[in-house]
This record gives sequence, structure tokens and C-alpha cells, in this order.
Amino acid sequence: MAPFSWTLTGAGVILTAGGEILRLWSVHHIGVISRTRSGRLGPLVMTGPFALVRNPLYIGNMLLWVGLALTAHLIWAAPIVALLLLAEYHLIVRWEEQLLQSRYGDMYLQYAGRVPRWWPALARADRDGRAATETTTYSWRETLFSERGTLIAIAAGYVLLWLKARF
Repeated sequence: MAPFSWTLTGAGVILTAGGEILRLWSVHHIGVISRTRSGRLGPLVMTGPFALVRNPLYIGNMLLWVGLALTAHLIWAAPIVALLLLAEYHLIVRWEEQLLQSRYGDMYLQYAGRVPRWWPALARADRDGRAATETTTYSWRETLFSERGTLIAIAAGYVLLWLKARF
């Protein structure tokens, strides 16, 4: 564990907050369908962060957990967390992409050809992308309700880090 540093703590908090902001923006566009691991699919969402990168929720998760590791001053854990999550999400994404391609065919292939999987290509982003079956966003109330578990986990993590520092 690295000695206390406001710089490291600040960097961790910024990454954690950035990851959760990205998750909130993503859930605002995709809705509660993002919580399923079944073969059930919602509409092909190509708006908001999904117009910039195909997997913003997973990127948000990686930022969030790396941020928590840095806030805890576990510098050694940050790259391990990032690599483990990247490996896990790579496998999940390959499965999800097969489902999307089987359901949406050429529409998904065109989207995948336009929007990068992991690294946002801001200059090439299709900012006017449309959802295949709907173009509405979810209310912020629905978004926050869907994201409540993640928000509670973040709060609990920071409370535990604060308690550790105090006692």
C-alpha cells in the first residue's frame, strides 16, 4: 500500500466519478436491459455514449474499479483490476456481439464498423446515430433507480476507506 497522497486520492476519486458518470449516461440511453445476462435483447442503442464506443458501461466499470484501487492507495492492484476486467469483458462482449449480429444482422455490422469496441474515436463518431427500434432516453429517475446498486457499492467502498483512514 502506497503512503497517503492527495494526488493519488484525487486521481482515484476522479476516475471513480468519471466511470460512474459514464455508466449513468449509458444507462440513461440503454435502460434496465443493461442489467441482464440472458439472451434477452432490447433495441440496438446507437445514441449517447453508444455513438462513441460500443461498450461504455464496461469502460465505466473499469474506470470505477481502477479509481477505487487508486483511492485505496493500492497502486499495484490498479493494473491487475484493469487487466482482469478487460479479459472478462472481452469474453462477454464477444458473446453479446454474436447475439446482436444474429438479431440485427447488417444493421449491427454497420454500427460495429462505424463505432469502435473499446476506444472512442471521437472524430469518427456518428453523433446522429439512431436506435433500431426506439430513439428515446429513459428518465433520470429510472436511470438512478437502475443504477442504485452501483451507487450504493461506490458509497460503501468510500465509507469503508474513510473508516480505515480514521481508525
